[in-house]
Amino acid sequence: MNFVELKAEEIMTIRADCPDDRRLVVGENDFGFLRAICITGGSFHGEKLSGTVVPGGADWNTGFGGSAPELFTSVDMFAKYLLKTDDGVYIAVENVARRDKTKVSSHIVATPRFFAPRGKYEWLNYGVYVAALEGSVKNGVRGVDITVYRML
Repeated sequence: MNFVELKAEEIMTIRADCPDDRRLVVGENDFGFLRAICITGGSFHGEKLSGTVVPGGADWNTGFGGSAPELFTSVDMFAKYLLKTDDGVYIAVENVARRDKTKVSSHIVATPRFFAPRGKYEWLNYGVYVAALEGSVKNGVRGVDITVYRML
């Protein structure tokens, strides 16, 4: 079997703030335990773009294997939010991920998709993207740091 070496370029790092008091519990049913984790702001930077995370997005987070987050064996994540570049352009982001909590890895691998309007950032609409997510607390606010790569 031949293996192809995959290459990627780092596009940007996004810091999305998700404070503890903005985590809304929908609850449990036969399909999992749903929470909406509100995104209240943040920032992003990369070689070709930088700006802020617009408040108002959320991560629709469904846990499996338990009735509380600490009991979940896996979590499906679907986040949708907006970026605003330093020059005033809005870019929509949809990020899908799954975390298997039985694995030791501290980061989560995701597949972001972008919707950028025609113009300077239109290139984000094309290609395959992957991201590494890692939770952290900065300035007393819980959030997630997302490093986005474009596959070459």
